Amino acid sequence: MTTHTRSQIESQMRAAGLKLTPQRFAVLDYLSRSSAHPTAEQIRIDLNRRFPRASRATVYNTLNALCRAGFVNAIYLDDAVGRYEAVINSHHHFVCRACGHIEDVPVEHVRALPQKGLRANRKVENYEIVMRGICDSCDERTTD
Repeated sequence: MTTHTRSQIESQMRAAGLKLTPQRFAVLDYLSRSSAHPTAEQIRIDLNRRFPRASRATVYNTLNALCRAGFVNAIYLDDAVGRYEAVINSHHHFVCRACGHIEDVPVEHVRALPQKGLRANRKVENYEIVMRGICDSCDERTTD
C-alpha cells in the first residue's frame, strides 16, 4: 500500500468513525492485493504468517467493521461461507460450478437491469449479478 493510499484510507477510516488499528490496515491491504475472494479463515491463516497474533475473533471483528464502514464487501454464494473483497470498484461475479473459482466481471460488461416490474416507490440503489458456468480451466479438462 503506498503512503498516499494509506493516508487516504486513514482519513476515510476516521470519517467512518473507525479506530486506526494495525489489524484493520493488514486486512484491508491483504484484500486490496487479492483477487481470490478469500474466506475469513483464509485471511486469518495468511495474515498469521505476518502477524502471528491475528486471532479468529480479531479477523472476524475486523471484517465486520470494515464491511459496515463500506471498505469491504462480503459475498455469500451457494456454500453460505462469506468471501471477502476490498471495495475498489463496482463489479459483478462469475462463479465456476466445477471448481468454485470466483472472478470479477466489470459492470460495463453487463447491460443495466430494467426497473420495470418493481412495485411502486421502490428505488434500486445497488445490485449484484452472480453468473454461474464453467471456467476456461474446467472446460479444457472436460473437452480433453
